[in-house]
Amino acid sequence: MLMLNDIPSLRHAMQDARRQGKRIGLVPTMGNLHQGHLALVEAARARADVVIATIFVNPLQFGRNEDLDSYPRTLDEDRAALETAGCDLVFTPTSQMLYPNGLDDQTTIRVPHVSEGLCGARRPGHFEGVATIVAMLFNLVQPDIACFGEKDYQQLTVIRKMVADLHLPIEIIGVPTVRADDGLALSSRNGYLNASQRAEAPRLYQVLHEARVALEKGQLPDEVLRGALGQLAHGSLKPDYLELRRADDLGPVTETTRNAVLLGAVHLGSARLIDNLKVTLPL
Repeated sequence: MLMLNDIPSLRHAMQDARRQGKRIGLVPTMGNLHQGHLALVEAARARADVVIATIFVNPLQFGRNEDLDSYPRTLDEDRAALETAGCDLVFTPTSQMLYPNGLDDQTTIRVPHVSEGLCGARRPGHFEGVATIVAMLFNLVQPDIACFGEKDYQQLTVIRKMVADLHLPIEIIGVPTVRADDGLALSSRNGYLNASQRAEAPRLYQVLHEARVALEKGQLPDEVLRGALGQLAHGSLKPDYLELRRADDLGPVTETTRNAVLLGAVHLGSARLIDNLKVTLPL
């Protein structure tokens, strides 16, 4: 597995792969990898000849008072995991390399509508930072496919819209959420949980699952969401939001909506946990 940390070397490697007619798959990450990330590598491996992962804790997507400085960085462990998963190349740029003029003077990309509300409302500027770094990596790597986890459903929707709006020739693959045995969606931020918090964390998934069952049985969405929020409010979980949106564009559901997604976020100790489940609304 090749490790690269400068742009000229990355471009040379990608040009060489394209000259050989190889299909390139990209997996952008912020490191501190878990099995959910490795599932993205496996999905790319199944669809591409060359798989490149990037590890970069992107300061542009962190807001004030967020966990940029404390975000876990585990490069040695990540490198070993990626090599075992069959990754061909890992790109580990620095912030100075990607943002040589600083964050305040950086050109950014805003993806309207789908980036608003939900996590976008709670983390102003977050998805602008996500869209900008992903577009930058797309430009540097020029992949044929790119894999992202469905756990970050709003992020996935933002990226899909950006690719469509900018006519980028990249296929975006959404990879199903990887969960622990008790249902908790795997996340790098789960490491912030102590033992008692970790035991309580799966309740977000359990509440979402019960709400999905009720919705698919035809219960009224307003009643289901109100009851689910009440369930989340017990114990140490502090609900941030729980909403039902259209699955394709995160717009509001209507009487004709069939494919929907239930999205929730909670605070638990110092961690903010998000999760979602797709819902098929009855006729």
